[in-house]
Amino acid sequence: MLSKKSKYAIKALVSLAKHYGKGVPLKISTISEEEKIPRKFLEAILVELRNNGLVHSKMGASGGYSLAKHPEEIVLSHVIRISGGPIAMLPCVSLNFYESCEECVNEEICGLRDVILEVREATIKILSKTSLADLLRREDVLKAKFTS
Repeated sequence: MLSKKSKYAIKALVSLAKHYGKGVPLKISTISEEEKIPRKFLEAILVELRNNGLVHSKMGASGGYSLAKHPEEIVLSHVIRISGGPIAMLPCVSLNFYESCEECVNEEICGLRDVILEVREATIKILSKTSLADLLRREDVLKAKFTS
């Protein structure tokens, strides 16, 4: 399951992607209100994203946040990993958050682990090729589908 922090990070980045190239940074309050993200939580997420080179920040009355990269260059797998969320459904197949399962006798012959490993690989493949720009295109397609 996607952590709330990862979900909020993606939502904040999508909001910034919608304004990419307009030359005006978005205020935290705007992102918080539009995306329904608690402001304090959003502040911490944006600092983390800035420290990892995904966003720029500008201080002052005309300040705010903007994307540091083109929306095509920011992929979901990277955002999820930055925001601390494991991609795997089980800790025993996680690349960055590995833990053995307490109830497992031998993970090397565990059928469930083998299936979830396949799921992880497929998930990583999809998330690694899905950018913020792809999410915006999907939103446009869905809006057109449900408003016609």
